[in-house]
Amino acid sequence: MSAITIWMFGAVILMTLVITYWAAKRTKTTGEFYAAGRSLTASQNGLALAGDWCSAAAFLGFTGLTALYGMDGALYAVGPLVAFCTAILLFAEPLRNAGKFTLGDIVRCRMESRTALIMTAIGVIVVNLAYLVPQMAGAGVLIKLLLGLPYNLAVAFVGVAMIVYVAFGGMLATTWVQIVKAVLLMTAGLVVLVLCLKAVGFNPVEYFNLAEREHGPKFLQAGNYLKNPFDQVSLGLSYICGIIGLPHVMTRFYTVPDAKTARRSVIWVMFLAGAFFIATAIFGLAAAHFIGPEAIRAADKGGNLAMPLLAQYLGGGANTLGGDMTLGFVSAVAVATILATVAGLTLATSGAVAHDIYVNAIKGGHVEERFQVRVARISVLCVGAFATILGIAAQGVNVAVLVILGFSIAASANFPVVALSLFWRRFNVGGVVGAVVVGLVSSVTLALIGPAFLGPHALWPLVVPTIVTMPLGFLGAVIGSLMISQNPQDDKNFEEISVRAHTGLGAEI
Repeated sequence: MSAITIWMFGAVILMTLVITYWAAKRTKTTGEFYAAGRSLTASQNGLALAGDWCSAAAFLGFTGLTALYGMDGALYAVGPLVAFCTAILLFAEPLRNAGKFTLGDIVRCRMESRTALIMTAIGVIVVNLAYLVPQMAGAGVLIKLLLGLPYNLAVAFVGVAMIVYVAFGGMLATTWVQIVKAVLLMTAGLVVLVLCLKAVGFNPVEYFNLAEREHGPKFLQAGNYLKNPFDQVSLGLSYICGIIGLPHVMTRFYTVPDAKTARRSVIWVMFLAGAFFIATAIFGLAAAHFIGPEAIRAADKGGNLAMPLLAQYLGGGANTLGGDMTLGFVSAVAVATILATVAGLTLATSGAVAHDIYVNAIKGGHVEERFQVRVARISVLCVGAFATILGIAAQGVNVAVLVILGFSIAASANFPVVALSLFWRRFNVGGVVGAVVVGLVSSVTLALIGPAFLGPHALWPLVVPTIVTMPLGFLGAVIGSLMISQNPQDDKNFEEISVRAHTGLGAEI
């Protein structure tokens, strides 16, 4: 790898470390550590959300899936546009008004139950790890390509970096790293898009014509990867409902001063991330034409290097200054993308471990402010180490596939808890246990025995099991709630949280 690509990589890492140093001096309290002091504007939070959303799965996985499987990859890419409609219309305002730092705060206000709080935290931790592992895997293959490091060492490097970002800078550092990353990512995407369009006379339809001639009409139809029609429906459900169950997305609603700003943040991310996702369809078809599926699989069997290889080709090819510069820029931005995303996920996981389980469930909220931040930083170290080990084990799996499995778990276990906590009076601790246990166990089990992990030897036909597991999660919540008699205090808490969620009276400021 040329020196110029290494310098680009180093510049991105240095920039993020400077941001972390700046943020660390401004992060002293739990409110600053978990929610950046609720000081972000709509545009800042929207850019940070776009940074959260445009992860390794978007930059690497979606492009790779489109290059290998045609329009099924494009379905993965454009789904989030619909998902954010659910967030902005139904949940952005209630979540901002009803919560404090985590999903566990909403459940704690509803039920005042340690059992419910611990079960909610378990659901959050599993979802975050399911989403975190593919980011680590994507970083491993990229840094291996960029610096020539062994995959295991590359993943370990990312683990150390994310621990530094979160442990010292908290949400403020994570947010500004996300903002810088989002700007760089949009810039890199625009550069590659212009190069792609220039290669075909600025006629994007030509890539569809080339794909049809080279790979057949079926390449442009659904069913090359998601062969079962129920998988396609299940993918849509995962997006639409799973986004509300993703803790690192939810926590973004707590970083702004009010519900109006939370809604405006979602509008920002819909336009920014939506434009980028649509472009990944062009990137994938261009990679299929210029690089070819076989060469992409040879570089990485999951297809995760399709985008960097395309950037190198369009910049002038391998062993040229232009090719190295383009590859270095795109790869460095992709690494920054992953580092920022894993920082957000690590922070959300730390919130579940330190804030929900230790501070509130074990200590009943009676922990000194300074010690709460210390516990949060210790939990960041533990989460980062564990995620690094799992990332090493995930080598060779397409990161987009793993991320969608995280969505499936979020839709099956966390989404029922969020929705019913806010909108069903009868929901109680039995419902929380039922939703998390049934939704979590069913989604993880069916994913592990499905095609995503076992390939042709799968015992279950669907890649994405949400169409079955999400109803099971809701069923577990309803049965669990009805099996336990309603506590009069739960009724009173529901009235209070309903008023707060829909009016903002009593919301955290």
